[in-house]
Amino acid sequence: MVQYDSSTLDTALAALADPTRRGVLERLSEREATISVLAERFDMTLTGMKKHIAVLEHAGLVSTRKVGRVRQCSLGPHHLGDLSAWIENYRAKWEARFDALDVVLAGSPKEENENGQG
Repeated sequence: MVQYDSSTLDTALAALADPTRRGVLERLSEREATISVLAERFDMTLTGMKKHIAVLEHAGLVSTRKVGRVRQCSLGPHHLGDLSAWIENYRAKWEARFDALDVVLAGSPKEENENGQG
């Protein structure tokens, strides 16, 4: 079984639990943006957006750099690779279970309806 760093996964999942932060990632997937632009886009204060960016940055999902007097945000170094691999691992396990259930159900006798027909 592939081993994942649970603290990294926990941090990424916690960051993605908020719809605003998911929206920020979606927006940054199109192009870089300043914190001010993001705050305006999501109709929130600059302080509120800075807190969201800090959570995403801590999870490695967003990177910031100072350009003059503003902070420029872009997608971070992790790009959800570990999280995607973890999800794929569980998706494959569930598919195998459903495939096994299909085999069991295909081999079971059909129930007869009220008219005695199958």
